[in-house]
Amino acid sequence: MSEKLALDLPVVLPDAPDERDACVGRLTRLLQAEGMEKVHLIHEGENSRLCLHYDPQRFSVSRVRELAQATGARIGNRFHHETLRIDGMDCTTCATVIEHALQRMDGVLEASVSYAGERLRLEFDSEKIGRPAIIQRIQAFGYSVLEEDHKAGWLTEHRELIFSSVGGLLLLAGWLTGLAGAPRSLSLSLLLGAYAAGGFYALRDAWQSLRSRRFDIDTLMIVAAAGAAALGAWEEGALLLFLFSLGHALEHMAMDRARKAIEALAELAPKTASVQRGGVEIKVRVEELQRSDRVVVKPGQRIPADGLVASGSSAVDQSPVTGESMPVDKQPGDKVFAGTVNGEGAILVEVTKLAQESTLARMVEMVATAQTQKSPTQRFTDRFERIFVPAVLIGVGLLIALPPLFGFPFAESFYRAMAILVAASPCALAIATPSAVLSGIARAARGGVLIKGGEHLENLGTLTAIAFDKTGTLTVGKPKVTDVVALGGDEDSLLKIAAAAESRSAHPLAQAVVTEAKRRGLSWNEARQVEAVTGKGLRADIEGKKIAIGSVKLFDGEVLPETIKREVERLGSEGKTIMLIQAGDQFLGVLALADVPRAAVRGVLERLHQLGIRKTIMLTGDNEHVGRAIANAVGLDEVKADLLPEDKVKAMEELGQRYGQVAMVGDGVNDAPAMARATVGIAMGGAGTDVALETADVALMADDLGKLPFAVALSRASRRIIRQNLWVSLGVVAILIPATLFGWAGIGVAVLIHEGSTMVVVINALRLLGFKNAD
Repeated sequence: MSEKLALDLPVVLPDAPDERDACVGRLTRLLQAEGMEKVHLIHEGENSRLCLHYDPQRFSVSRVRELAQATGARIGNRFHHETLRIDGMDCTTCATVIEHALQRMDGVLEASVSYAGERLRLEFDSEKIGRPAIIQRIQAFGYSVLEEDHKAGWLTEHRELIFSSVGGLLLLAGWLTGLAGAPRSLSLSLLLGAYAAGGFYALRDAWQSLRSRRFDIDTLMIVAAAGAAALGAWEEGALLLFLFSLGHALEHMAMDRARKAIEALAELAPKTASVQRGGVEIKVRVEELQRSDRVVVKPGQRIPADGLVASGSSAVDQSPVTGESMPVDKQPGDKVFAGTVNGEGAILVEVTKLAQESTLARMVEMVATAQTQKSPTQRFTDRFERIFVPAVLIGVGLLIALPPLFGFPFAESFYRAMAILVAASPCALAIATPSAVLSGIARAARGGVLIKGGEHLENLGTLTAIAFDKTGTLTVGKPKVTDVVALGGDEDSLLKIAAAAESRSAHPLAQAVVTEAKRRGLSWNEARQVEAVTGKGLRADIEGKKIAIGSVKLFDGEVLPETIKREVERLGSEGKTIMLIQAGDQFLGVLALADVPRAAVRGVLERLHQLGIRKTIMLTGDNEHVGRAIANAVGLDEVKADLLPEDKVKAMEELGQRYGQVAMVGDGVNDAPAMARATVGIAMGGAGTDVALETADVALMADDLGKLPFAVALSRASRRIIRQNLWVSLGVVAILIPATLFGWAGIGVAVLIHEGSTMVVVINALRLLGFKNAD
């Protein structure tokens, strides 16, 4: 016979970024190799836990725990995860160059670079390679690794613009001196200087690409500029490099704006906190806060750490983390989050998470990581470029070599070939998708929606159906009194009797009755001789009367009045829980309770249908009556009831076959398996649960379903902008190639249109930063 032991995964394997990391698989395989019968993950509350099945004849509990921690430490010491910030990338090809260079290093298991986010996501085997060797390899290509809090100086931040401006001024001076009749050597020297300044970064990037055995956009530009110089068209070549470098500089500045929208999240948390220690209040850096520290938060201050309100009450503006538009009232025992703004009351907060573990810190980290995950469109454009650029070079070579064989002037053929190099350069295509993905993820984060990558951003916009868990997602998750039916007509008297009987019970139904009585401002005398009848109800003495309150089962063997029978049948058909109330041998009335729909659900579903979602489906473990009652109340299209967790997974598979792209919305804990089978898994209340942050593809940070239409609408807008950008970038290439081939446009015109299209797609993508929620 085997026994089980559950251990917190973050304790056993603290360095794994999430439960989907390869190190979790390594851990389970190693532990099974050590003799464990079965090792798997389970979700308990807010934690992912490692469940170990073992033979107690072979292992003691302490030995199993020791073995798990030792194995986790061994893996953690060997396999390292890093997210590094890379400086010096001035085009999407730079990211590809770094990726390919690192992926060829023995010991590097994963290297994914986001040009848009300036981030490298890295996993490496420390027994084969060290972090310094990886950084040295990056630096060998002319890039640098920055600390996360590094602030670039103005000169560093605008170096491309400076080089481009110098190139432009030298070009202008060279052209003017030529017009003025100055010696050709002076004009040529100025133009050479323009080549050097305008082509500095392009030449560097082209050389790095060639070292990686790749042809890219910079290669095309350098070859075209060199070809123009060979033809004596120095002015056109210098103009090409000036406009190319200027376009890159402006593009970089525009992308910086999107990056800063994300980096602004990290600035929300204060740098210091006022802590009560040893009877005095002292200021400490937020990084020095420990769990159980008590932090004083005065009116108007930002809360420095995740924690619980220990004393005081206030309304807290949670919009920086959850996107909620209205402040949320906080009382002792309520959760608060780092980076949120305290209202008019002073509160004392007991710290529950360290600075690096806070919801805000993890949001910032996840958004930064999301930028390194390429969307389907981005993967397509990467593959397209890998084929297209070499094909252009081959075509240009043929265009230079073949026409002269048929009597066409070599100089003219060569010039047109150089113009085609410019025309066919897919700069706009390369930046079209990353810029839109970066802007979309940044805008979502600012609105309280965490989208974990370009793939999920795009997939959200393709959904045709959405499945919802019922309890806590469509409903508030707590029972509420919905009907008070008093046979004597006095509802308040009936409710007072029920509250008096139930006030000493902690059962959720009992608490719902008491809450309703308090809401109506009622008061009552204490019940005596309260006797609970397990699973049926209770009996009590109230002011000398024998009171019984409970389900129909409590009154088995008694004849129910016809009025009571009709009410039980009517309310039961609506999926409600029934309480009958009896005094002596006389029935006084009926209470009905239900987990009621969230207030805004009907409006949310209507908005989703307007956005193009064809079907909305409920998946619930409750019976058909209960599920159907809620579905009818909120306007759902379909109900699947009486489902176990494994049934929900099968239901998602079946929905996928019927509708194609289907999302699953739940709380991220017991719905995780069904979410994994969905096109997109969407978790509610990500700010409150660690598991929701880890397991879902998209997390609605507030416990607010109203964020879902915003997320879907933003995704659809992102997809539209990506498509627009692709049409612009491919359209420009399709028009310019024949225009330059047949001599209708020269290098100068090609450069202007080429660089103009690049700026158009970036500016179009940045529109997503200002996306307005239609609600």
